[in-house]
Amino acid sequence: MNHFDFSRLGLRLALLLTALSLAPQALAVPSFARQTGLACNVCHSTPPELTSFGRLFKLNGYVLTGIKQIQSGESGQNLSINELPPLSAMVQIADTLTNKAQPGAQNGNLQFPAQLSLFYAGAISTNMGAFAQLTYTQADDHFSMDLADVRYADHAEWFGSDTIYGITINNGPTIEDVWNSTSAWGFPWFGSEVAPAPSAAPLLGGVLSGPGSVAGAGAYAFWDDRVYALFSLYRASPTAAAQPISDVGAISGVAPYWRLAYQWNGGNPLEVGLYGMHASVDQGFSGAGAPGLNDSYTDYGVDAQYEITMGGNLLSLYGTYIHEKQALESSHAAGASNLDDTLNSLNLNGRYHFDSTQAVGLGYFSTTGTTDPLLYAPADISGSATGSPDSKGWTLQYVYLPRQNVQLTAQYILYNKFNGGSDNYDGSGRKASDNDTLFLMLWVLW
Repeated sequence: MNHFDFSRLGLRLALLLTALSLAPQALAVPSFARQTGLACNVCHSTPPELTSFGRLFKLNGYVLTGIKQIQSGESGQNLSINELPPLSAMVQIADTLTNKAQPGAQNGNLQFPAQLSLFYAGAISTNMGAFAQLTYTQADDHFSMDLADVRYADHAEWFGSDTIYGITINNGPTIEDVWNSTSAWGFPWFGSEVAPAPSAAPLLGGVLSGPGSVAGAGAYAFWDDRVYALFSLYRASPTAAAQPISDVGAISGVAPYWRLAYQWNGGNPLEVGLYGMHASVDQGFSGAGAPGLNDSYTDYGVDAQYEITMGGNLLSLYGTYIHEKQALESSHAAGASNLDDTLNSLNLNGRYHFDSTQAVGLGYFSTTGTTDPLLYAPADISGSATGSPDSKGWTLQYVYLPRQNVQLTAQYILYNKFNGGSDNYDGSGRKASDNDTLFLMLWVLW
């Protein structure tokens, strides 16, 4: 069947709306809000997008101490820690429909839950806090470590201006970022775990920017509410892997990550930035390379974010471009790839917020790179008949928040090109448009 069954779609929407009507009221709010006494929309325009205050809160180590000192002119205040730890929970119920079913699988994949998460999110001490997430997924049927960011932060006067400086320990580059233009916290924020997805992505476009592969520590500074700099080092730390960690398919040594950004403040904040990473991987990420040799990847990225206030509404614009150089010495020696490849990733998107209750987003994504028939080989759904990694398309998203801790999301992804082609892209007759995806999700936090 090449078209959506709208009767089944209507039934699924009705079920999600029924669940929404039973969702908890605003009395049940996440632990950050309980800790600070502030409403969710003080730090978020639409979660997880951060406002200017939300960015400061994160840079301050997930505590208000430094912000209160600057605003009041006081110093030496101690943060009063609640007797109960700052715990929170999240559940996501999701349904996925693709334009054409995947071979041997039913179309209309309901996940209850798609995710169930437990958080420690809040203060640890006066200058230290954390955002740590344990997540249960239906496919794995167990809890595992998800996003984690532990911070220490303080203030000092550098060159006549207030400066926030700190240390972050986290499990993925860009998780520590406070802008929503880079990968970990970038549009569309949510997506299906069961729908086909393009096979190629740069390090900082998804390969290492989420949890499960690396862990590291870094130091950062934010000077005069304008200039931001961070430098981190990451090492291999794969989840669900035997210990000690095998060299094969893991980062060799350390992988440096750097970030620079400049922010123009005022009624319409504008940020422009640079970021990058280098990683050397023993026998390549697939582990199919020649023993004793490494593949190396170097990413260079630029990003921008612009927030435009329109009365009580807000327009948020985001963009990032990543160029990756791949020196595939190990994979090439094993006859599995070219010696040198490149990969380019472009994401441009915007979101219009109606007060704090609705948001409409539109995004364009494009991945292009060197044709490599050995690295991008034909395979059902996930392969490339042409050896090209090119994928392009659009994402349309609508979010409704009847309460600040409840979201109902409808998202549609349209592919113009998938793994190098529009028709018969995988060599098995599948079209790029067959992977067009409708994703429905109910998200509740308390």
